[in-house]
Amino acid sequence: MNSIETELKKNGIEVTEKLSTLNSNTLAKNVADKIAQTFPDQDLNANELFARFSRINMYKANIPNGMAEANYFYKNSSVYFRSNIPFEQLEKFAIHEFIHNLQEVKDNKGNLQRLGLCKFSNIKTYGLALNEAAVQFAASKVLNNDTDIVKYYEISLPTISPSYYPIICNLIEQLAYLIGEHTLFNSTFYANDLFEEDCITYLGKKNYIEIQNKFDKILLLEEKIIKLNNILVSDECEGMHAHRIAKKISDLKAKIRNTYISTQNLIFISYFDNEFNKLRTTEEVEIYRYKLSNYRNFIGIVEGYYTFDNYYLNKLSTLESKYENILNNTDLMTIPDSKIYRIFMKIRKLFSLSKQEQ
Repeated sequence: MNSIETELKKNGIEVTEKLSTLNSNTLAKNVADKIAQTFPDQDLNANELFARFSRINMYKANIPNGMAEANYFYKNSSVYFRSNIPFEQLEKFAIHEFIHNLQEVKDNKGNLQRLGLCKFSNIKTYGLALNEAAVQFAASKVLNNDTDIVKYYEISLPTISPSYYPIICNLIEQLAYLIGEHTLFNSTFYANDLFEEDCITYLGKKNYIEIQNKFDKILLLEEKIIKLNNILVSDECEGMHAHRIAKKISDLKAKIRNTYISTQNLIFISYFDNEFNKLRTTEEVEIYRYKLSNYRNFIGIVEGYYTFDNYYLNKLSTLESKYENILNNTDLMTIPDSKIYRIFMKIRKLFSLSKQEQ
């Protein structure tokens, strides 16, 4: 038994058959065309992608419950699909795994150094969950998924990936909205540092590292829940043992919920606080206000969550002062009939009425 077979067995993956050349090439062609069409600004050539993807070894395999429907192994450039998935449904799972193949960077000895946003070293792996979220976000774009409101761990959130990594996919979409989708996908496909550098510019290095670590924490907690769920549904798990496992799962879900909320708060507070200090013109104030207002379409909420609403109202109040200060500077003055001016006047009136009623 070679090292690949040993590793597959260790992960519970048992190969049942190899896909035919015709089926493999069909998948490679379809996925290559769709990725290139979805991201026309990333200089991805469909023919070059097909040439690369057609070299991937593709297998059907028995895969343990809790694992993904398809898994990419970089050591032998192979994808293993769950054996009971019909061929016509393989494409939607192949997209994610083929992107992994596209983004890998190896040294001369074949050791994996980078996988998109993820960096590997002898000591630690950085950005694993961030990269997984980015790949699934990209795959969902390729599939042209609509945004759906889902509820996991008592968190209601919008996502274009309701079934796979919905929590971290929502968070990566929040980052993409603020930092920019083009840079995110460029770093995802080409394994460069552009997205990281932009995140550090807009969020601060300390905050970016903390966000990256929180992504990893959420993914690790979800993996623990999957393992415990497998134990819970086994025939041997009953009585007090089942009760203890259920309690552990409940505690892990609470940790995911808390980590998600703290990550979301860190993302938008660090971004909008940082950008607020850069505002110099009334046009920039208006763009800032719109971006902050529209951000509510990306956030997840739990019962009793008011952090974003409170932050939004406080920022509108300080934006009014910022706007007036800019107007008082004749070098930066714009006509006071702008949209942002009228909005601030309405807010001021509401605040005045509120004070009169007190």
